[in-house]
Amino acid sequence: MTDLAKYGPWAVIAGGSEGVGAEFADQLAADGFNLLLVARKPGPLEETAEQVRSTHGVEVRTVSADLTDPAAIKQITDTTADVEVGMLIYNAGANSYGGPFLKGELDGFQGVIDLNVTAMLALTHHYARPMKERGRGGIILIGSLAGYVGCTSESIYGGVKAFSRIFAEGLWSELREYGVDVLEFVLGLTRTPAMVRAGLNFDVPGVAVTEPADAAREALAAITDGPVQVIASGAKVVEMRSTPDRAKLVLGTEKVMRMMVPHK
Repeated sequence: MTDLAKYGPWAVIAGGSEGVGAEFADQLAADGFNLLLVARKPGPLEETAEQVRSTHGVEVRTVSADLTDPAAIKQITDTTADVEVGMLIYNAGANSYGGPFLKGELDGFQGVIDLNVTAMLALTHHYARPMKERGRGGIILIGSLAGYVGCTSESIYGGVKAFSRIFAEGLWSELREYGVDVLEFVLGLTRTPAMVRAGLNFDVPGVAVTEPADAAREALAAITDGPVQVIASGAKVVEMRSTPDRAKLVLGTEKVMRMMVPHK
């Protein structure tokens, strides 16, 4: 059970319409949190919001916005200007433009950076300041095992996820004496609707797959265990990806990625 007195009464969930984000919404609402859910697609966003309202009886606001658009940040912060936000969950970081760096366009890769770094920093900066002043609050940044090793199709995505992890460590150190918990929770392969739509192969031998509800539950339980926690099913992967022989590691990761990603 997530402590409403410490982390409430409102939580902002960026990427809150489906998958792990929707599970965060459901589990926090069950504990009495009011919510602001942010996502790009209005249909799934409103469906999740209505389901949470009807099931748990909490107040749920929504913002349908593209977080790569700078105007989205003001739209989000204006929507919570009249309430006290005690928790921020940034679950919106996706690999929105994958592929080899030299075959892609810089504008596409910039979108990955804006979603995973620029918007994340803007929302964290806005909501962490009053948390520090109040002496309580919590921030969960959703990381990825991609941030532990580079590969051809994820050189930019892996880079931004590595940035997120180091940033979380620094912010945790900055805020720990003020009663604000910071956690980067690192996910591995998760059976989200987006991954299913992408045709990802979940049956690669030896690759652990996590269900969204389990991922959200584990992250919320670990909020006081920052700065970084890796989902239990991914701990062995992180250990393997910490080998000093980085060249062999990268080539091995490439092989696994080719098995998982659908042929194009």
